[in-house]
This record gives sequence, structure tokens and C-alpha cells, in this order.
Amino acid sequence: MTDQSNHQVNIESEMREAYLSYAMSVIVSRALPDARDGLKPVHRRILYAMHDMGIGAGSTHKKSARIVGEVLGKYHPHGDGAVYETMVRMAQDFSMRYMLIDGQGNFGSIDGDGAAAMRYTEARTARIGDQLLVDINKDTVDFVENFDGTLNEPAVLPSMAPNMLINGASGIAVGMSTNIPPHNLGEICDALVHMLENWQRLEEIDVDELMRFVKGPDFPTGGVMFKMRGEDNMLRQAMATGRGKITLRAKVHIEDMGRGKSRIIVSELPYQTNKTTLVERIASLVRAGKLDGLVDLRDESDRQNSVRLVIELQRGADVTDVLKRLFKLTPLQSTFGIIMLALVDGQPRTLGLKQALRVFLEHRLEVVVRRSEFDLARARERAHVLEGLIIALDNLDAVISAIRKSRNTDTARKNLVKNFAVTEIQAQAILDMALRRLASLEIRRIRDEYKEKQRLIKSLENLLASPAKQRGHIAAELKKVKEEFGDRRRTIVSEGEATGVTQADFLMPEEKTVVMLSTKGDLGRTHGDDAPKITTGTKQPPRLLQHSTTAQILYLFAHDGYCATLPVQQIPQVKQAADGLRYSDLTDLGAKRKIVSFLCLPADLQTGYVCLFTAQGQVKRLQMLDLPGVMSHEFSVMKLAKRDRIVALLYSSGADELVLTTARGYAIRFSEDDVRATGLASGGVRGIELKDDRAVAACLIAERASHFWHVDKRGHANLTELSRIRSQTRGGIGRPLRGIQGIESEFVAAAVGRLSDTCLVVTSRGKAKYMTLGLAAKVMLGPRGIEPVIALRDKESVIGVVEYRQRIDVPADDLSADDELSLEEIEALLNQAEAAEDEDISASTNGADPALNGDD
Repeated sequence: MTDQSNHQVNIESEMREAYLSYAMSVIVSRALPDARDGLKPVHRRILYAMHDMGIGAGSTHKKSARIVGEVLGKYHPHGDGAVYETMVRMAQDFSMRYMLIDGQGNFGSIDGDGAAAMRYTEARTARIGDQLLVDINKDTVDFVENFDGTLNEPAVLPSMAPNMLINGASGIAVGMSTNIPPHNLGEICDALVHMLENWQRLEEIDVDELMRFVKGPDFPTGGVMFKMRGEDNMLRQAMATGRGKITLRAKVHIEDMGRGKSRIIVSELPYQTNKTTLVERIASLVRAGKLDGLVDLRDESDRQNSVRLVIELQRGADVTDVLKRLFKLTPLQSTFGIIMLALVDGQPRTLGLKQALRVFLEHRLEVVVRRSEFDLARARERAHVLEGLIIALDNLDAVISAIRKSRNTDTARKNLVKNFAVTEIQAQAILDMALRRLASLEIRRIRDEYKEKQRLIKSLENLLASPAKQRGHIAAELKKVKEEFGDRRRTIVSEGEATGVTQADFLMPEEKTVVMLSTKGDLGRTHGDDAPKITTGTKQPPRLLQHSTTAQILYLFAHDGYCATLPVQQIPQVKQAADGLRYSDLTDLGAKRKIVSFLCLPADLQTGYVCLFTAQGQVKRLQMLDLPGVMSHEFSVMKLAKRDRIVALLYSSGADELVLTTARGYAIRFSEDDVRATGLASGGVRGIELKDDRAVAACLIAERASHFWHVDKRGHANLTELSRIRSQTRGGIGRPLRGIQGIESEFVAAAVGRLSDTCLVVTSRGKAKYMTLGLAAKVMLGPRGIEPVIALRDKESVIGVVEYRQRIDVPADDLSADDELSLEEIEALLNQAEAAEDEDISASTNGADPALNGDD
């Protein structure tokens, strides 16, 4: 019998239609991420299934097999292997810049080892993974039916974090592919906030303006990235068009083994480089005779050093030549092709940096509006119920009587609606109200809740009516995300091109050192952490000086609010500061700029703040996370008023007290928490009110059981117990410090510490002198009367004091006093002087000015 259902079709048209259907399915449902949340369907389904199961960052880990089964059974009708592999990748710190899943167990390694079977491993969402799902239950996104129509799943996640750019994505579709690199969360958030704050001129913002914030991709494995290829800026091209190629290199340094031998240490690899494959490649090149000069190759990676490859060289081998061949012949150097292809409104589009950021912001704007509408509806519903309860409480006896006279619940409800002008919903709420809510405290809570709901309704209505407030709300959320999850850049951005061996390829092992800046701007560092020997005859002594290590980063701060960075190991080693190189030759800061101060900080430091102080009394607090790593160009750290300038800065822990002093001799002490931390592009707030147009002279961190030492232009110094400067609110005029009797002083510098601590006094003619704070008090209070702490010539003045906490043996010819007092004797003299000062203040002021007592 012939099958009547058989019929002939044109194979060409059938194949065309079937292939197009298959291609669209792969493009839309498998290979390409959505530009709004940066997720492919399988990633989204895993995260949503874990959310639905209650496996958040605050829960315990659950078996991976259980999670995979939930995803397969409800949302993703494909193989379990694909789901588990996707889940594993989201838990690998060498694959994801910010892991979305917190795995427990063997989830693979950078050596290419596979993860353990899903029955052995456990997982939960990471804290930043939870940020992608925030408010998903508030109708913020559309839901679609799952594969069998029995459940709903989100078409996109609310995604409070810009996941597509911070974690990247890769995939091969039909006729197209995507390869989006990961970026630094802090940089992306800064760029997004900048766009929100400049929304009115959004069309004018170009990629160059955004690249002031986003320095380029930031890979989880670190390494070095090169911008240029010939004369073309490939990084800018990729950021502008969404397509381009950048060169990545491993981070290496050279260790001297002595006797003419050295070894190359590889500490970071290019992104997606398999360490085992790299070792095998190097070994095969050596065996084939294509790479000589090597005597040993070891993998010394461990838990402390996730990557440490040791390549020992023959005695006398040319390190530069070996490195060149390693970069050329092995995966120590690779090319990353950027293709920022993602789905926008269901269609594949290639996005530049600006377009990708804008798509995310438009998505967040929609989420905020929908969330606000949801919250507003719920608030109105609750306020409506509370309003009915309040009506019942105001007419309690009559309500109870009406209910008691009713035959049943329906009659009671109708009587309440008729007699008290309430709605059906309010009447039902009155009937459902428990008797315990008639207590006076509960009645007050109902009224307070009603007032709170009214305020919430008004706030949400104002938010929905104002697009500017909506943008401000999103900016605040992004700042919070950055504060909680932001970290330092891992990938170094090199301005040059990857031809030959660059200076960045010789990152030295960590050694202790002292960094110095001379009075003329020469920058150098010592070998070891011993202080340079300085006498009054030393030419160009250090004006700034700080202990450091060669692994740290030097931040040079100029008077006009700009900063430049430099790896400490690239600073020339010298015996004296004057032997160094001019700072303008080592950084982009021009020679006409004045370096106010510098900080040497660990590259991985993520806590603490930089506090900046201006001549006009402004204070700014900057989070360490906001400071970029090593950069090739200068960047702004503070917006200054006209004719204002930065005069001092310091590093603080976040729980310190700050002391500001003025040239007129006033000091104010306040908690650094009084100064809200702000971003790089912002200005400061008032720290002290100045009088007679005098400027801020110095800033310090208050320390327990320490003394405050200040010196004027003529070298006259004074010492005060820091406890006498009481804390107050920032912005006041502060407390007058004890001056030098009979001398009109203009203070220029200060130091804080114990009497045994050492400082370096520097003059305008380049003369310097080490001395202890106790010796300063001895000169000030000694038998020969008032004397400067350092001898000055005509038209010579003190310009600064360098604190140096390490004990230094002060040369005998610098003591300039016959009979040195003990610290106990100095303390006694100080106590006498301060007691006399207290009597003078009490007699003269009679409590007239509260500011003199440290009150604002």
C-alpha cells in the first residue's frame, strides 16, 4: 500500500529553509551573547536555575550534578556535558575576569586539566553573580516560555553589573563569530558614570574620551598588552569599531644567578595560554635545535605562585636574544582578535565601546523604570489597605458593632463598605485584622507604616517623572558595584609595539629600596633600604624620600592636580638624589610642573585612601581602587579651583585622623570619615577655614603618644603634644599652635612622631640636615635661647621637612649643641612651656573664642 503522506519537495529550497532556520537558532539561541547582560542562553539558564533553587552567595554549596539536572529538566534540553562545561568555566579564575560561580572542588587548572565529574564538585553563585539577578522578581525583565511551555524563564537578566564588557564572551555561530575581551570593572563603571553625568552631550562623547577611563582589555591572567602595530593604534581601532587585533605577552623578569648565569622567570601568561602546552613547545624547540642557550626548564608553579616557569640560561647567554626568540616561536606572545559581536534587539551587531556601554545603560534605565513601577504599585496597594485599617481604628466601636450585627462574613464586608466608605479590599483587610493589632503600640505602627508608604510613593513618583533622577540612581548603583567588586588592573598596557624586547620585559624581583626626589627634581633610588648619607655639604639633597620595594608603583603628584606613575624598578639606582634622572625624562609630567609629593604603593593594594590637600584649604579623599596601575601618560586626580594648587598629600587607612596646619600657625584635627571619598575627576571639600589669605602649610596623620613639630621659613621650630590638638568637625579655623616668642613666624612644614624619630630639614639653597624631633626641642628650649634648627644665609629659607621614621645615626658635626638633653629632660621642658601657654591663653581669651579650644 502506498503511504499517502509522502510528497515530493524541492531539495534546494528545503535545504535553504532548513539551514536558515538552523543558522538563526545557533545565532540567537546558542553562540552569541545578549548585549544587555552579556550572557548566552545556557549561562542565563544556569544562573536563573541556581537563583530559583536558592543557591546564592549566602547559601551553602550544592552538588553540581543537582544544578545541571535542574537546568536540563526545566530550561535547556541539550547534553549535560555542555551545561557542566559552561558552569565550570564560570567558576575558573583564569577564564573569567570576575567569576559568576563560586566552585568547590576541582574545577580545572591553567595547565589544561579538566574539572572533576559533576557528582564530585559543588557550586553556588558568586557575589557578583547575584548582582546579575537583583530585582528579577520585580517584573524588571520579560519572561518567555521554556522548551515545553510548562515554565517561564527570563529572556534577559536585570544585570546590575556590566557583565558583557567585564567578563567578555566568545562563540562561533554560522557565518559569524564573536570574541569580546574582558575589561576592568572599575574602569567600565567609571566610563558608564561619565556617560550618565554627561547625558545631554552623549552624542559628542567619542572613544578617546571614554578611553580616559577604559585603558583597554584587562585579562584575568594579566600579562602585557601592546597598543601599536606599526603606526596604527590597534587598541583604539578595536575600541572604536569593535574589531581589531592586539598583541599580548607574558610578564617575565630576569634573576641573576651569579658567575655570569641568569634565568628567565615567567610569572604571567597571555590570556587563554595553556601552561603545559607552552612548556612542551619550548622543550620541542630546544630538542629541534631552534632554540639554544637554555640549560633547564622547570615549572615551579604552586598555590602561592599560580604561574612560575623557570628558564635557566647558559653562562654568557644573551638574555635579550633568547627572549626575542621565545616571544617569536612560543605562545609567550600571542595575538588576540577582538570581535565585539552581540545581540541587540535579537539581531547580531558589531559594537564599539561606546555602543556597548550605551546598550547596557538603556537596559538599566528600562530595569529601573519597571522596578520603580512595580514598587509603586505594591506601595499603593499597601497604602490602600493601611488607609482602610486606619479608618477602622478611628471608628473602632462602630466597626466592631457592624461586624457583630452581621450574619456572615459577606454581610459584614458589605456593611463595612456601605457604612464606612471603604473598598472591598479594605473591608477584607479589616475583617482579617487580628485582635492583637488593637494594642496601642500596634496602632502606632500602622500609622507610621502608612506615613512611610506615602513618602515612598512620592519618592517613586518623582523618580519615574524625572529621567535625570533615574540616571542618577543608576550612577549611584554603579559606584556601589565598583566599590564592592572593583579591583586593580591586571594587564599592563604598553604604549609601544611588540617588536623586540621592551623595558617592560625586564621586571626585576622584589628588593628593598629608598626612593628620593632632589630639590631640583632628580629622581633616584638607593640599593637597599639604607638612608642616603647627607650632611649640610650635600648638593641637591632629597626633598622627598620614602621606603619602598622594586615591586611597587611610584605615584608622582604635581601641583596642578595631575599624577604620573612609574614602576619603582625603572627608577635609576643612585647613591645621592642628585645623581638621578629628571622626573620629566621618566614620566609625561612636564618639567615646568612642581612635584608636590609622591607615594610608593604595592601594585595589588586595594585598601586605603589617598588624601590630597590644597593651598586654599580644600581636602579630597580618593580610594586606592580608583588609582590606576602603571600608565604611560598623566591623569587627573583632583579638580582644582582657579589659582588653587595641591600642597600636600598622604596615604590613610580609612580610620585615621588628619591634621592640617596653616602658614599662620593654626591647626585643625578631624576624622578622615568627614571627607567623603570621590572619583578622579571631582574636586574637594573645605578642610580648614583660612584667615588673611594664608595657605595650608602641611598635612599629617595624627598618631597616639606622638609630638607635632612645625618649622617656619627662618628655621625656628616648635614642638607640641599632638593630644593638645583636639578633634573637631572639618571646615573650622582650628586651634592656634604655640608660636616662637618674639618672632613673627610663617610656618612652611611639619612632622609628627616620637622624640626619637628622625627628620630631614631642607632649605631653598639645597642644604639639608638630619635631626631628631627631640634635638629640635633642645635647640628651641636650650640655654642659648631661640635658635634656628639649621643655619641659614641671607635670602635662604627652609622649604620642607622630610619625615624618616627609621633611626639614623646623626653625624656629630650636625648636632650643633654642646650638652644634649635627654628625652626626659626635653619632656619636662615641654611640659613647663605648655603649662605657661595654658595660663597665657586662659588670662587673655577668657573663653571668648571657642575655635581656640578646638571647637568648630
